[in-house]
Amino acid sequence: MSEDRPYRRGVGVVLLNKDGLVFAGCRADREEEAWQLPQGGMESGERPISAAFRELREEIGCDKAEVIDQLRVVTRYDFPPEAADTERGSLYRGQEHRWVVMRFLGEDGNIDLSRSEAEFRAWRWLPWQEVVERAVAFKRSGYAKVFEELADERLIGGIRSPP
Repeated sequence: MSEDRPYRRGVGVVLLNKDGLVFAGCRADREEEAWQLPQGGMESGERPISAAFRELREEIGCDKAEVIDQLRVVTRYDFPPEAADTERGSLYRGQEHRWVVMRFLGEDGNIDLSRSEAEFRAWRWLPWQEVVERAVAFKRSGYAKVFEELADERLIGGIRSPP
């Protein structure tokens, strides 16, 4: 039973460009469009900020960014039924993410999905509302919570300086 398995510890990244738009990638492993933020598991002993930079390198081929904030919100989602047959699905119920907000310091040309681990087949800078709308259903409520905190902190619509 999936309820008996733990959640996989992970990190998610809200990567903002100079216009306050959010990086979203379209997953390469799904036929239908499935957009998401860069995210992934944290290795044993790894801290969220280190994991966030690693995930950017792995998923978008570039880590030219600076940390703006770490959010208080922690999101969880259960893997969908089709993931039950995967290695992760057999070990974990789903994923639990801590969130890091980062400002992208590079140029769009620095983002190179061919240098990444092929997580995404395409990417775009999107308004945060569109990121939530385009996300796969089982991630939408978590993304909405992330962006609620960003709105409360006034990080969406304007980028504040790092603390």
